Amino acid sequence: MVRIHKRKFLASCLCITATIFLLVTLQVVVELGKFERKKLKNSNSQDGHPKIEEEPTHLYPFPKKEALTLNRKKKLETDSYPIMLWWSPLTGETGRLGQCGVDACFFTINRTYLHHHMTKAFLFYGTDFNIDSLPLPRKAHHDWALFHEESPKNNYKLFHKPVITLFNYTATFSRHSHLPLTTQYLEGVEVLRSHRYLVPLQSKNNLRKRLAPLVYVQSDCDPPSDRDSYVRELMTYIEVDSYGECLRNKDLPQQLRNPTSMDADGFYSIIAQYKFILAFENAVCDDYITEKFWRPLKLGVVPVYYGSPTITDWLPSNRSAIIVSEFSHPRELASYIKQLDYDDRLYEAYIKWKLKGEISNQRLLTALRERKWGVQDINQDNYIDAFECMVCNKVWDNIRLQEQGLPPKRWKAEVTHLSCPEPTAFAFSPLAQRWSSLREMWIPSFEQSKKEAQALRWLVDRNQNFSAQEFWALVFKD
Repeated sequence: MVRIHKRKFLASCLCITATIFLLVTLQVVVELGKFERKKLKNSNSQDGHPKIEEEPTHLYPFPKKEALTLNRKKKLETDSYPIMLWWSPLTGETGRLGQCGVDACFFTINRTYLHHHMTKAFLFYGTDFNIDSLPLPRKAHHDWALFHEESPKNNYKLFHKPVITLFNYTATFSRHSHLPLTTQYLEGVEVLRSHRYLVPLQSKNNLRKRLAPLVYVQSDCDPPSDRDSYVRELMTYIEVDSYGECLRNKDLPQQLRNPTSMDADGFYSIIAQYKFILAFENAVCDDYITEKFWRPLKLGVVPVYYGSPTITDWLPSNRSAIIVSEFSHPRELASYIKQLDYDDRLYEAYIKWKLKGEISNQRLLTALRERKWGVQDINQDNYIDAFECMVCNKVWDNIRLQEQGLPPKRWKAEVTHLSCPEPTAFAFSPLAQRWSSLREMWIPSFEQSKKEAQALRWLVDRNQNFSAQEFWALVFKD
């Protein structure tokens, strides 16, 4: 930043700085309030964090588990089954009797079951968990369960202890969750070992005549991880082909420009030609690992990864990715990538596991083997089915304990089930450029979400319905 020495400019500079700070603060306040005042389906922002779909999410693309049939007479039999009420209308099912092993529960989004004596659990989807309406007062036998596989940018207040500990059961990307979804974007071991899209190294070397060593494909620009600032700086030291809306310098074929094409064979074939891909997450959280990491491993491209600090726990082998955090500056990273690009022997060390189909990481193998759901596999439950059944089974466990005259087991989420540090910004961009970007919103947004979490916890613990006005009054009482 240029230091202004002349006294006569000091007052005007202070005024400009204060104005910018006020505008950013107001933007955060106004934007964060939008989510709480609107239904999710009618808004394209959550908690003030613009949600730009850079790639299709596979939130619910799987056929639902076959349900037990309920005819008109049998509908009355819902009195015999615990009711799992989706408070977030994620599944769209008005009523389904689902079998979960030996247990059966009635799953519904119909809120008229709120006061039904058999309603035992409320299921929430994190992105549309909001203060507009909550099932209050909460009865002693009402369990709350949270399903949230997405980035913290979608609902920051969930990532603070006062809110995450409101829930009894969780299914999140954290390995510490009751139902960990850490490998939610990985179909299985077989796709890691597959050579279907693998381009031989000699061919990649020939392609280097017209392709950069690195490829970057992102259309969700300036997220909390501040990845674009890093990549922008990296581009000054090494060539990068950028196909997405962020830092774009190269175009995809017209038929592949829709985000829904990012799992198409044509897109895979283009990316597979590169030696390295910049695999940068939109947020930095333990175990938050998306397709940005798994996709290049499937294609035989070396991921240059920035995101989860725990990523080394999930690598297929010790040398299968380049970890950005191990380099002090983008210029050091660029120098290392150039070295690998020029030396086939050094580069091959990163794809040796792929060529031989050897996955040495026992944690990864165990997680894939033991998970109770599948990815794009019609022969397995999907992870929403698994979440529903986890809650159903635990509710039934407590019913059986009570039938024996024993106290129910109380499950409770821990802060490790959904926790991310405060976003940080790289210092590579000029000040003027930084202020014009969405990236400036994330840090004050995170700070405000702490106050929101505390206010929400106080209101829920009071166990009475409350208005949005009451909530915001508490958030800004100081």
